[in-house]
Parts: sequence; C-alpha cells; structure tokens
Amino acid sequence: MALDLVPAWPAVGSLAGGAGAVALAWAIREHRGRPGVDWFLGVFAAQATWCVSYGVGLLVADPAVRAALEATMWLGVIWTGIAFLGFALEYTGRSDVVRSRLFGAIAGFGLLSSALVATNPLHGAFWTDLSRAPVFGVETVSYAFGPWAYLTVAVETVLVASAVFLLVDTLLSYGPLYRRESAAVALSSLPPGFALVAWTLQLGPVPQLQLAPVMFVPHMVLDAYAFDRAEMFDRNPTTSRAAERTAIDDLRDPIVALALDRRVVRLNPAAEAVLGVDAETARDRPLADFLDLPVGVGDGADGAEADDGSRETVEVDPDGAAGRRTYAVSVSRLTDPNGTHVGYTVVLSDVTERERRRQQLEVLNRILRHNLRNDAGVVHGYGEILRDSLDDPELVRMADAVERRAGALAALGEKAGTVERLLADSDAAATDVRDLVGAAVADARERDPNAVVELAVDGEPDPEADSVDADEWTTHVRPDALRAVVENTVENALAHHDGEGTEREDGGAWVRVSLRRAGGATGESGGDDPRFVLTVADDGPGIPDHEVEAVESGRETALEHGSGLGLWVVAWGAAAVGAEVEYAEREPRGTRVTVSIPVVDGE
Repeated sequence: MALDLVPAWPAVGSLAGGAGAVALAWAIREHRGRPGVDWFLGVFAAQATWCVSYGVGLLVADPAVRAALEATMWLGVIWTGIAFLGFALEYTGRSDVVRSRLFGAIAGFGLLSSALVATNPLHGAFWTDLSRAPVFGVETVSYAFGPWAYLTVAVETVLVASAVFLLVDTLLSYGPLYRRESAAVALSSLPPGFALVAWTLQLGPVPQLQLAPVMFVPHMVLDAYAFDRAEMFDRNPTTSRAAERTAIDDLRDPIVALALDRRVVRLNPAAEAVLGVDAETARDRPLADFLDLPVGVGDGADGAEADDGSRETVEVDPDGAAGRRTYAVSVSRLTDPNGTHVGYTVVLSDVTERERRRQQLEVLNRILRHNLRNDAGVVHGYGEILRDSLDDPELVRMADAVERRAGALAALGEKAGTVERLLADSDAAATDVRDLVGAAVADARERDPNAVVELAVDGEPDPEADSVDADEWTTHVRPDALRAVVENTVENALAHHDGEGTEREDGGAWVRVSLRRAGGATGESGGDDPRFVLTVADDGPGIPDHEVEAVESGRETALEHGSGLGLWVVAWGAAAVGAEVEYAEREPRGTRVTVSIPVVDGE
C-alpha cells in the first residue's frame, strides 16, 4: 500500500495537525482582545490537545499511558466544539449570547464531561474494554463506547453545526465584506467533524483508527487562509452588527419593529420610554395595545404597501400625566436581504415644538391678517374721504399718502395669507403653465389698467397660439405655489415702478412677460433636462441689492431688510415646485427675473 511508505503516518498526520494548531495560535496571539480571538485561541488549544494526545498515543504501547492519553484526547474533543461555538457567537456580533444562561449550561456540560472522562475507570461512562488493535504500524486501540461518549459526540456535532450556521448566515447577510473569512472557517470544520462521527459510529474498513486529528491538517490550511490573506480579525461582522444595533438603540427617535401581523418584535430604549413599557412586556403584543395609531396608518392588509412611508401625528403622554408630546408616525416596510417583506418599521419623530410653533404662527398670522385688513380698510376709507374734502394741496398730498399706505398694508395682509397657503401641505397636480401665466397676466392688467403688461409665449405675442401642443406645456407641480411665483414676480415689477421708465413715452409702468420651453428633446439645449423658462422684465428702479441678498441668504437683518413679502413669496413658491430664480439688472434700466420651472412627469 502507498500509505506503508510513510512510517506511522496516522501519528505523523495527527502531530502535524497539533503543530499547525499551535502555529496558528501563535500567529493570531497579537490580535487578542478583538472579537472572537480569545475563543479561537481556545479552539486551537483544544485541537492541539486532541491531535497531540492522539498522535503520541499512537506511538505508546503501555496500556496505562495509552488510557491516560485517550482521556486527554477526549478532553480536546469536548472543548473544541464549545470553544468553536463561543468564537462564532462573538465573531458574528452575538457576544451577549456567550454571557447567557444557555451558553453557561453548555459550558457546564463541558465541565461535567471533563470530570467524567477523568474518572472513566470508575464508571465507564466514556468507554470500557480498552484493548490494543495495531494498524499501519501504530498503536491504535479499540473499546466499547459508553453512553456519555455518544452524547458528547452528538452535543459537539450540534455545537459545531450551530457555529457553522452562524458563519454561513453572516456570509449571506453581509455579502462580500466577510465572505472569504466566514466561508473558509466554516468549511474548515467539516473534514474533522465527519471523521469524528465516522469513528464514533465505527464506520470504514479500519474502525479503530480515528482520522479526525489527521483531518485537522486541511482544517489548518483553510484557517491560515482566513487569518492571512483575508485579514479575518482586521475586519469582522461584529462591526456591522454593532452598527445595526447602535443605529436603532442609540437613536433618540422611538423605533418599533413589527411582524406582518403588526405584533411587536423589537423596540429601542427610546420607544420603551415613550410607550411606557419594557421590551419584554411589549414583545409579541399588538402595537395598538400601547399606541393609538392614526386611522389609515399601519392598517394595510396582508403586507399591503398602501401605508408604506405614511406620516401622521399622534398624541402621546410618556409619563402617564401632564406633558403630552406630539409624534409624527412613519410606517415603512421591513425586508430581509432577499427583498422578502417580513414586517414593518414604525418610527415616531417628536414634532411637539414644530407643531406648537405652527399653531402659534397660524393663530398669529390669522389675527394679524384679520386686524391688518380691517384696520387698513378703515384707514384707507377715511384717507380717501379726507383727501376729497381738503383744498390745501399739501394736505391733499398727505391724505393721498395715507390712502396709498393703507392700501399697501391691506395688500400685505393678503400676501400673508399667500404665505400661509404656501407653508401648508398641498398636493401636486397637472398644471398647464401657459394657461397659468396667461391668467396671471390678465389679472395684473385688470388690477392696474394704466400699466402695460406684454406677454409672449414661445415667441408669440398671442398666449393662445397653438404653435406647441397643449401637453407640451404641462408639468406636475403644486399649482398654488407656481401661481404665487408668477403673480408676485409680475406684481413686484408693477408695484415698485417709479413712473420714470424708458419703454413708454410717459415713463409709466411697463412689464414684459415671456415664457418658453427649453431643454429636452424639443428644447434648444438638447442635452439638458426639459424646463419652462419664465422671464419677467421691467424698466423700473430695480431691486435693491440687500433685498435680493436677504432672500438668497435666507435671513433678514435688523439693518437691512426687505420692504415686503413679495420676494420671499417668490422664493418659497419656487422651492415648493423645485424652480430656480435668478435676478439680474436690465439695460438701460430695470430688472430681469428668470424663473426656471422643471417639467415633472405626473406618472
């Protein structure tokens, strides 16, 4: 036989397996303190004990020494599986399980088994009738396995299989990041594991020869690959699992994970505090037991997506007394790595202060609008009567100023209403930009008949021209916001005109509104995204730089602030529809405002 060419090859292979375990333990000693390293050192210590004891035993004929080495070999068998499971748990980020009662019971089984193997001559729990059975030039022995030996091998097999499952689960869950390390270590346990089971069941042509120690040689090769090329302990899944737990547990927002039947699976500490219940008590109970969800939130049947991402508000009293808080409820689908719908995630965002400010601003805005409109109307009426009753030109001028200022205040109150509508939530809808601009221009002409408001749509002076199909002028945006942008851009140009323009002989108010489509397949810049370009040009005194700077910076100062809400309405309305606004000087006089409106598909 070819094997006869290598004297005592089973002993040589076993000792080689032990030497490999010692070498790998020495190689990873510098990584001590990192997740799983100490347990893996324990695995190598148990494997070295297993291999060296069996290898030396194959060279010893003395029955007493041979029995002692066989007992030492069993100690290696007992603790290899336990240490390997400890490694897998800690390496994959489940160190909390290592500290659990379950793992304590597993360690207790190891201690009891160690005591039984040490005292085997007294009870024969591991083996009886040990006798020499030499083969291949080594001192193999045969004996009758005791019940505890079978139990030990069964338990160790389950422990190793559990560890392999954890590593494979990591391989599948975290993709390529830990694939090589986990695969190598998981596969390395299979050869010695199968050899141990075959020896225990007395399978094969030479049943008294245990090949598991020899099979530790390929085991060590795979482990060496994981440690060296794959840098196993420089990158480990504990980082990812800790990040997942931290992302949930350390967030200030309450988060609840629900099963498909909307029973609680997990909740973070913030959710425990808000709901007034601990995780153990809440688990496997309906969320409705602790939180009155708004109607329509989380009510989809059989995993329906209708409520996915929905946001409503709910009132919660975390302390069961005063101090109620308002939370926005967001429900999202929870999927596994394969994309299978497995549950829901409910996030509660504390919006108490936001809602309080919204209510305060709403009340303040409505009161100011009401009082401002009423009082300004009274002042305007008295100013008009006063102006018509006076003969002194100076007093008439002053009364006229009072009337005009009162009208401006009333207009400011109306504009505040526009701001309130812009700040409120509103749905987007299919909007014909050409019709909207035409209507806004018509309203401007009606309000100020003395002004000249020109309109050109796609180069045509007639807004009803059919040079472009109506569908080409449609975008899916908030019509109220877009209307506010157009109206206020035109109104600002008219309201602030000083009567010294250059386009009319009398210097009166003049505005030119033009609308065209640009970008896209039919636009003039074929590579750009399609958009509508609205340009409003006037020949007025121009917009002061500090007013434009205030809007562009997003804040006004005590020393430099705008004269009204017009530019702010344009800015907020543009933001609501995703448009961009640019202000530029116009030659020889005036301002040119360009609004770039995106073309949004409503599907």
